[in-house]
Amino acid sequence: MSFIKVEDVHKSFGKTGVLNGVDFEINKGDQVSLVGMSGSGKSTLLYLLGGLDKPTTGSIEIDGKKISNLGDDELARFRNKDVGFVFQFHYLLPSLNCLDNLLLPAKIGGVDLAAVKKYVTELSEKLGVTHCLGKFPYELSGGEQQRVNIIRAVSLSPKLILCDEPTGNLDSKNSALVVGLLRDISEKINATLVLVTHDPSIASQFERKITIEDGRIIG
Repeated sequence: MSFIKVEDVHKSFGKTGVLNGVDFEINKGDQVSLVGMSGSGKSTLLYLLGGLDKPTTGSIEIDGKKISNLGDDELARFRNKDVGFVFQFHYLLPSLNCLDNLLLPAKIGGVDLAAVKKYVTELSEKLGVTHCLGKFPYELSGGEQQRVNIIRAVSLSPKLILCDEPTGNLDSKNSALVVGLLRDISEKINATLVLVTHDPSIASQFERKITIEDGRIIG
């Protein structure tokens, strides 16, 4: 049974059609790259998968749940509990130190803070950012910020990890590190990983590549 099922999805902004009849399925635990030129609709599609927006028409089903039919409160719970987002920009709150940033999803979701704190601390050790926990985001390098961002994204062990150009602001060394970390973590927690990229060298590391062009899947 498919974990993600997208059927005839269209998305328009005003009179501008961005997605024009998108259909595909992804199985549980798969790691997929989503590629396409700028303006092809790949980021819009990713936001629809994560419940950040709704399709104009069509159906999106995640783990047996039609998220395209959910109300705002249900979508908020879905995003908090089931989805981990990693964007090109880390969006860490500048007024909070890194540990408090990592614990924020748990606080919002009403999850056991002690258990989550133990988990994110262990991940911080594995990813080499333990020294960053008491610091504020502006005190970190770009690579450190993105590693902290990844930990926050997986702090509640989501079923789905969605990444929008997560290496766009990183050099080649940190890009390889971040992609490797995302793939390793998603495998360990059995999460489905979908990563948007325009970099062929990154896309080639994934077992499956979905190519979108002018709002349609072409491969």
